[in-house]
Amino acid sequence: MLETIDLRSLSTPPVGGWNITRPTFDNTILQQKVKGILEDVKLQGDAAIARYTAQFDGVSLTTIAVSQEEIEEASSLLTEDLKQAIQTAANNIRVFHQKQITKPEVVETMPGVQCWRKSVGIEKVGLYIPGGTAPLFSTILMLGIPAQLAGCKEIVLCSPPNKEGKLHPAILYAASVAGITKVFKVGGVQAIAALAYGTHTIPKTYKVFGPGNQYVTCAKQLIQQEGIAIDMPAGPSEVCVLADETANAAYVAADLLSQAEHGVDSQVILVTCEEGVIEAVVEEINKQVAVLPRKEIALKALENSKAIIVKNTKLAIDFVNEYAAEHLIISCQYASEIGEKIVNAGSIFLGNYSPESVGDYASGTNHTLPTNGFARAYSGVSVDSFVKKITFQHLTKQGLTNIGNTVIEMATAEGLDAHANAVKVRLG
Repeated sequence: MLETIDLRSLSTPPVGGWNITRPTFDNTILQQKVKGILEDVKLQGDAAIARYTAQFDGVSLTTIAVSQEEIEEASSLLTEDLKQAIQTAANNIRVFHQKQITKPEVVETMPGVQCWRKSVGIEKVGLYIPGGTAPLFSTILMLGIPAQLAGCKEIVLCSPPNKEGKLHPAILYAASVAGITKVFKVGGVQAIAALAYGTHTIPKTYKVFGPGNQYVTCAKQLIQQEGIAIDMPAGPSEVCVLADETANAAYVAADLLSQAEHGVDSQVILVTCEEGVIEAVVEEINKQVAVLPRKEIALKALENSKAIIVKNTKLAIDFVNEYAAEHLIISCQYASEIGEKIVNAGSIFLGNYSPESVGDYASGTNHTLPTNGFARAYSGVSVDSFVKKITFQHLTKQGLTNIGNTVIEMATAEGLDAHANAVKVRLG
């Protein structure tokens, strides 16, 4: 269950920082397998994809491209309630991300010298959507909508087929809502390879997005080494809950379990100054986990998880910042004030009525977030993730006259006389 670690003997953060460990595994053998698949797809394209789809997904496909008929059929297979839920979530995500678009602002740094920056959508992006134990159709909205808003010209989606050679209808419906038309029935490492290198059927893309298992994660890390951009380093999903005596134990337990059910390598952390909070939450976990369909997965994840009790709120905040959780829930009386002191987290949920699952699906924020401590330096996915920002400058003759001597002096001091000369010849 949830192991309790009592750190109340500490009055200040420990020298050298908190001893924080996350679930790890030896990926040496994994890397060799993944490299082999990447190389096969790079050399053999569609033929390699067909072979690995038969091997790993247990289905032989004559075509991997999803037809318009399949997309239209998907709509009829979903309940009106689910379709309305997807539409509502899509609208909230679109509203939130639309506000991230900014117009170029021309700055005159000195008379006659104008500089500005323009956002340009990455031309071709690849989205990977898992379809195994949980078909993550919500991720299509989280990736496809900001990609559309950013102005990406080509959005390519890959997801693994089921035994009947089909994609989950919610995946296809969400793709249509997000305006994605290039959808392929390819999963796993072979999908990442196809998006990275391109095949006769699947277009090559410039940046690859999306979650996946350890094989997919490893594949993304390896293609990044070849100069192909990815959204961010990724690890198992995680949540940290900072709770005080005003927290509702049932709510906290539900939040911890909602993340624990993601996978056996997920990690959930409870941080508090109150021993009674831990006791009440553990009791609720025992009640709630018993009726979960994914009970075994959640119980396995809880073996990686901890309840941390510290002396005061200041130390709790320090621990939370060091942990740098993917999701941080602050179930405290003064949640907003504490939230202002958090500097490392993927996404923050304030108060007793802000469950992490709302951010996962429909509030509008993006659920593609940095894990494994990468929130110390990385942001979650946004419209910015799908654009390049190109700087411009325009100088008048008078502007070059004003700045020319500055450039000549600096270039000459660095021994780059041709740089200096590029200004001198213009000033005559």
